[in-house]
Amino acid sequence: MTHAIRVHEHGGPDVMRWETVDVPPPGPGEARVRHTAIGVNYIDVYFRTGLYTPPGLPFTPGMEAAGVVEAVGDGVTD
Repeated sequence: MTHAIRVHEHGGPDVMRWETVDVPPPGPGEARVRHTAIGVNYIDVYFRTGLYTPPGLPFTPGMEAAGVVEAVGDGVTD
């Protein structure tokens, strides 16, 4: 479990919520990265407001990030 800002509906900054999120182990070809720095840029605002369609709802803003690899799934070599 971890905490994250989540957006469940389109709108202003008031639709962002601090939540506990269950993070499953990474699947094949995936990696789990604990973000230590993120960039909240225009794309994140556009997803939140509904100007652009996000990958899905809910989503966590911060499409650009840096962090630490915590786990990898099968087949991950780099």
